[in-house]
Amino acid sequence: MDFLMSIWSFFATNILTQPAYFIGVMVLVGYLLLKKPLYEAFAGFIKATVGYMILAVGSGGLVNNFRPILVGLKDRFNLDAMVIDPYFGQNAVTAGLGERFGRTFSQVMLLLLIAFIMNLLLVRLKKWTKMRAVFTTGHVQMQQASTAFWLILFCFPKLGDTPILIIMGLILGLYWAVGSNLTVEITQELTEGGGFAIAHQQMFGIAIFAKLADKLKGKSTKRLDDLKFPGFLSIFNENMVATSILMFLFFGAILLVLGKDYLVSMEFMKAADNFFFYIMTTSLNFAVYLAILQLGVRTFVTELTNSFQGISNTFLPGAVPGIDCAAVFGFGSANAVTVGFLMGALGQFLAIMILLLMKSPTLVIAGFVPVFFDNAVIAIYADNRGGIKAAMLFPFLSGLIQVFGSALIAGGVGLAAYGGYLGMFDWATVWPLFTVIMKFLGYFGVAIVVLILLAIPQLQYRKHPDTYFLITEDYDEYLEKMKEKEAQKA
Repeated sequence: MDFLMSIWSFFATNILTQPAYFIGVMVLVGYLLLKKPLYEAFAGFIKATVGYMILAVGSGGLVNNFRPILVGLKDRFNLDAMVIDPYFGQNAVTAGLGERFGRTFSQVMLLLLIAFIMNLLLVRLKKWTKMRAVFTTGHVQMQQASTAFWLILFCFPKLGDTPILIIMGLILGLYWAVGSNLTVEITQELTEGGGFAIAHQQMFGIAIFAKLADKLKGKSTKRLDDLKFPGFLSIFNENMVATSILMFLFFGAILLVLGKDYLVSMEFMKAADNFFFYIMTTSLNFAVYLAILQLGVRTFVTELTNSFQGISNTFLPGAVPGIDCAAVFGFGSANAVTVGFLMGALGQFLAIMILLLMKSPTLVIAGFVPVFFDNAVIAIYADNRGGIKAAMLFPFLSGLIQVFGSALIAGGVGLAAYGGYLGMFDWATVWPLFTVIMKFLGYFGVAIVVLILLAIPQLQYRKHPDTYFLITEDYDEYLEKMKEKEAQKA
């Protein structure tokens, strides 16, 4: 048993929770199963791994670029608050598990294993479960397993280790399978048969807002790409230029409030640096890192979706990989990313001000990962389905929900005291609901949560039984089938 745990620990530490290598290994295995030559499989491994590393450089650069603003706002206004961010959330769980519940973080790794196996089984049994996507985003799985472990301990603090891990492994594995499955149709539509789903922290949010965006669609719905500015405003038709200018206004306004003296004292800039050019560089870096991130997406997504056919054909027929939400940054409107970020930030800042004015016992500091990745992705899907109005409205609403929902759940379960909470959309909405149900209804509540999750894909299937699996198995045939349906309606 110890030997098997050592193998699992090695795999989880070095591959599963290191997404670049996990994606690379999947590509390698997929190509080998497709009987590609070894050198082609190895080349695919390199391209996929390097592509994800490029994405990580862009993502990390965006986070670090935003850090002076987040730290500055917290210090400048003397806010003693928790940060909503997946990494702060994981650190909070690590800090509080022993003190609050007398448990160790090593149990989180076991939870991750059980949940991942559950996800694979649910997809393998898709004929009955109707679940089509495998959650492959390892670092996100680790973050979610950490927070989920805390939430189940809050609901059942006296329960033994084994039943705790089984209950939460079942629920978390279901969430991964059901959440990714919810994004299959809308992602295939957005990417024109890209062959992947989303496996991240806002899967329910994407599905909900995409559905609501349909309600805003009119006969002459304009998407962000349809906006063509006249005269000198035509420079905004270029995504890189529009992003740079908008970020200059956004960063500039906040950095001016913070002031050069503060930034120098915190060593974000040197006393000899010119303040204007510091603002300019910070703003332009946003466009630079976004371009790097998009390059990484283009590099690894093609390799993954092509090679996954080998895994799908051999072990998981008709399944698609659920991958990082940043993968869709290369699809849809390029400006949706910037618009979603700005509107989400506006929503979060407004919600934080409301908490301050109401003297909330739990105060929140915005983290970059929720404000950017949740809301940029929601804007991409919303714009694709409902146009400009949807792309602006729904990220703003998401920003409000992220702050209010996180403040309620983190304060209620005690994580706020340790300085952080995961804070992404699903963990400010879906998981607080699950936690309340289980806390007040006990094992009956667990059964309700499991039944809710099992029912969702069944309802999806009942709506389109003839094309439900076809959309992942043969997208071209799916399109033909949909054309026939439209012709029959006409």
